Amino acid sequence: MRVAFVHTVTGVLEMFKARVAEELPDLDAFHILNEGLLQDLLRGKDPQVVFDALTAQLAVAETTGAELIVMTCSSTSPGVAVARRTLGVPIVKVDDPMARRAVETGSVIGLLCTASSTLAASTDLLHEHARVLGRDVVVEPMLITAAYDALHRGDKDQHDRLVEQAATELAPRVEVIVLAQASLAHLQTKLADQLGIDVLASPGLLMDALRARLAAAT
Repeated sequence: MRVAFVHTVTGVLEMFKARVAEELPDLDAFHILNEGLLQDLLRGKDPQVVFDALTAQLAVAETTGAELIVMTCSSTSPGVAVARRTLGVPIVKVDDPMARRAVETGSVIGLLCTASSTLAASTDLLHEHARVLGRDVVVEPMLITAAYDALHRGDKDQHDRLVEQAATELAPRVEVIVLAQASLAHLQTKLADQLGIDVLASPGLLMDALRARLAAAT
């Protein structure tokens, strides 16, 4: 099976490229980067226009030979529903396995985001999985835009400090914390150890889901 990973952030592309090479070395995979999709959302461009552009980008992946497409951007994930109506190959949202696990884990879910464009998309995805599983959940979102700004200035240490502070504030009110963006995944183990509750990140759960899917296809 040939798998296309479509990214909107360079660092996320590099992370997934490394994980695929290490964890699924025999996978026939390729990566596409389109930073403009996320940038347009953050600049307030009409989401429908962005989602149409996303569909065109995913169509390129299909034309290139992808038999499965993984969309690694949380902010653009609502546009996957649009693309699924047009494309003939299955499309996986990076956060689907994580959202399902969160709903299975607790009824009060903390959601940490640093990009404003991710907040509504990730909240809606959690509620979507709750409906599918027949569960009632409360989502406690926390947006840390200062951390996003720090990361884009190249100050990763300040980014991490701000996320850790927010997680510490949020933890007493929730049963599980979701790190809404793949760019936060490196903090998962540290936060779980510090806070004593489940902290979920998308990359590891996505890789588990891909392994299962590939095994079922063979």
